[in-house]
Amino acid sequence: MSLNTTIINKQTKTGDHTSLFLYRKYTRGGITVARWSKKLKALFKIMTRFSSLNFYITIKRLMDIGGALVAMILLSPVFIITALAILIEDGRPIFYNQVRVAKWGRLFKMYKFRSMYRNADQIKENLDSDNMTGGVIFKMKQDPRITRTGRIIRKLSIDELPQLWNVLVGDLSLVGPRPPLPAEVKEYNQWHRKRLEVKPGLTCTWQVSGRSDIDFTNQVKLDIDYIKNQSLLTDLLLLVKTVPAVLSGKGAY
Repeated sequence: MSLNTTIINKQTKTGDHTSLFLYRKYTRGGITVARWSKKLKALFKIMTRFSSLNFYITIKRLMDIGGALVAMILLSPVFIITALAILIEDGRPIFYNQVRVAKWGRLFKMYKFRSMYRNADQIKENLDSDNMTGGVIFKMKQDPRITRTGRIIRKLSIDELPQLWNVLVGDLSLVGPRPPLPAEVKEYNQWHRKRLEVKPGLTCTWQVSGRSDIDFTNQVKLDIDYIKNQSLLTDLLLLVKTVPAVLSGKGAY
């Protein structure tokens, strides 16, 4: 038996519990301090993360507004030429709006240049068997509903330019998962719904990686990966990659 143990035992036997009492008291105090320290660190971590997220959202919104305004001004000649081409070929309307699903299921009207004939919705009912994407999203390469002007503006994604207005008013962001149709969301499972946890955007990871050539499951995977790793740097890189992806026309139909 060690000398220290012998002393403690003698103190205990003689009724001198002072050392043992102090030891237990400060041990309990140390545990309490450690517990509160751990809670405060966790709270600080949450607050820091929340603060960083708020900063990211604020800067991203400012980037959206500035980017949309500059793009609309610089591309105004493209807007005019496209509008005239649609008007000459198939008359009005020039624009086409469609209800889409945004963050957490909010509905909004998304605008496009009209690239299909005016009776396109009726024609689609006879084309469901030609769907190339596996059911949830309808896509086909030789879609008979698309006008000649429509094929050109779809190839270069010019039909999407009116969505800069959606970005300006806050329905969309420049970067984010593409907004689905309500009918598509009805077919989502719980995993698919994760792509609705952020504001949708004009461009996203799969838009610069093959676009419609990527099947729906892999589109969702890429969207969820973006949500987990989103940052200003990621957004800027995707915007830069969007330019060559659009000009190449790969996967656009």
